[in-house]
Amino acid sequence: MKSFAQDDRVKGSLLSLKAGGVGLNLTTANHVFMLDPWWNPAIEEQAINRVYRIGQAYPVKVKHFYMQDSVEDRILELQKKKAALVAGALGAQGGEDAKAMRGEDLKWLFSK
Repeated sequence: MKSFAQDDRVKGSLLSLKAGGVGLNLTTANHVFMLDPWWNPAIEEQAINRVYRIGQAYPVKVKHFYMQDSVEDRILELQKKKAALVAGALGAQGGEDAKAMRGEDLKWLFSK
């Protein structure tokens, strides 16, 4: 990480999603390539946010790579449902629709 941050000859660094999401300051980077979706979208967001920290001097570009018609499609569907569940739980959606959505999502999450 020190070479990546200080040596201009080092143009990239490969990190796992878990390593890239924990305690690192990656503001010397300005491109993030996500190669493996994680079932929890917050884990991906946390890894991407390591590049957006205080001290970032460049525009950041994030590119997700997904394989169509694979298990990744199902993971993306689960991510969307989890994001909607969190939004409903935090009050981003109001009224009876939010309650129904949370119930349906909980059933969906635990029925498989």
